[in-house]
Amino acid sequence: MTSADHQATHDAVKHSQRHEGPQKHIIVFIFSIILTAIAFAAVIAGGVNTAFTVLFLLLMAIIQVLVQMGYWMHLKDRGHMMPIIFMIGGFFVAGTAIVTALYWVWW
Repeated sequence: MTSADHQATHDAVKHSQRHEGPQKHIIVFIFSIILTAIAFAAVIAGGVNTAFTVLFLLLMAIIQVLVQMGYWMHLKDRGHMMPIIFMIGGFFVAGTAIVTALYWVWW
């Protein structure tokens, strides 16, 4: 491979990667604010069952985390499989520790 071939390949690869503009980030930011407002409204409502409110807040938190990791931490892009694997491992270890602690305290 000559130097010119290498440069042409490098330019082709460089131009094939699209840069995300601020448009998606603005949309995701507004979506995050809406999710936060919905969770805040669920707590402020007051007349709703407490168990439902807690489960609803957990659902909103999970959606918020997925949105944050996908767009702000760019985990939706290629080449980010190792951080995803390590986070899943961390969730597994944390979940195991929480379940173990709960069983230990209750029994």
